Amino acid sequence: MVSELSEAFSSPEEYQRVLEERIKSGCMGYRKLFDLTGKVAVVTGGGGGLGRPTALALADFGADVVVTSRDMQKLLKVKEEIERLGRRSLAISCDVTKPEEVKNMVKQTVDTFGKIDILVTYAGINIPKPAEDYPYEDWCKVIDVNVTGVFLTCKEVGKVMIAQRKGKIINISSVRGMYGLPRNYVAYCTSKGAVIALTKQLACEWAKFNIQVNAIAPTVIATPLTAHIMRDPELSQTMKSRILLGRWGYPDDIIGAIIYFASDASNFVTGQILFIDGGVTSWA
Repeated sequence: MVSELSEAFSSPEEYQRVLEERIKSGCMGYRKLFDLTGKVAVVTGGGGGLGRPTALALADFGADVVVTSRDMQKLLKVKEEIERLGRRSLAISCDVTKPEEVKNMVKQTVDTFGKIDILVTYAGINIPKPAEDYPYEDWCKVIDVNVTGVFLTCKEVGKVMIAQRKGKIINISSVRGMYGLPRNYVAYCTSKGAVIALTKQLACEWAKFNIQVNAIAPTVIATPLTAHIMRDPELSQTMKSRILLGRWGYPDDIIGAIIYFASDASNFVTGQILFIDGGVTSWA
């Protein structure tokens, strides 16, 4: 029997032996690195402009997918779309800022599917206002969803993955987690910087449990959340002028990275932040 590509090798000699086995079998099996068949994924913000395409992509690669958010109507539509792809799905209403709702979401998922292999944390908001006039209440809303919500979800799903001794967590940060803007992004930039720090810390703490924790950090991706940028000529010009490839990103531009981080292809990758930014950070 040919050894699986995802197994850990005890020595270089063992790796060479397995490599020879694959060559003799006539099938290297590298395509299987990205196969998610039999995996269970949870996508928070699963009905949104990025969460929905990601949930469908995970299903397309073979995973059963749980979608969560506060908008059950959108979730039920995505659930139906996933099932049309031949995968199982569950739609769960969940406010990620409320610990008990997060715990309940995780329990429902495990009760239904028995495990959680992949977590993608899309749930997030932005309230653009000048720093000097930024209301405390709005600051708390952004930090609660974008930072506390990510932590609470990682914490509860992490407990399941620790028990399994295996898991993949993909957090969603932003280019704005590293670089600021001239106006109106004080809470959002702060929150996305915190997600980067959280990702690296969880990677450090959970590596011993074979849990890989990584993040993607996109530039502007055309979704309803970024529509205010497209409508603002000055802001739109400022942000688009920094993109070397000369266009906005679209949801499909991030799918490859999500599948990579969710699959066995990234088994030796943790604590990394992948900028999907059309070249923005190459010259920032």
